[in-house]
Amino acid sequence: MKFSAVILAGGRSRRMGQDKAWLLLDGKPLLAHQAELARALGAEKVFISGRSDTDYDAFDCPVLRDRLPNAGPLSGIESALTAIATPLLFVLAVDMPRMTASPLQTLLACCTETRGAVPRLGEHTEPLAAIYPKSALPMVRESLDNSHYAARNFAGRCVELGLVTFIDLPEEYSACFANWNSPADVLQEKNGAD
Repeated sequence: MKFSAVILAGGRSRRMGQDKAWLLLDGKPLLAHQAELARALGAEKVFISGRSDTDYDAFDCPVLRDRLPNAGPLSGIESALTAIATPLLFVLAVDMPRMTASPLQTLLACCTETRGAVPRLGEHTEPLAAIYPKSALPMVRESLDNSHYAARNFAGRCVELGLVTFIDLPEEYSACFANWNSPADVLQEKNGAD
């Protein structure tokens, strides 16, 4: 099945105090890890939804800018849905350092050309490691234009409209969806790896 990917790397990273895309994991920036993962899954094209003041040339990916600045990850999803030529868009936040191919392959296997998949672990949904159809573009535009920026609400609305399906994943995958929000998260990760 044909799909494109976008790595969401445009956040302000206020709690982290530095751009999370450039944090190192195993000697490489998080953004490099996520782009490699998207390519390994079979994405036809990998986009970066990035910050306007940052040079991403080293990653060899087209860079997208948000139509509405400071509107959060939903704005990056809108830019990517606008740009893709494939029927599906794989969305991945840059700050999930332990994401692996396995849960994402499970999601991809549940998609059709017109319906994506959003992972759910227990009661927790993860709209920023999900797959959306290009047909969700009008809805994401409407959400943004009405100042509804919550990605979880967008994912829930997509489910209501039959554009995506919630896919229940086993608890063993929960570590894959953990993210780095603060220096303490990075320190905890590095201490756990020792």
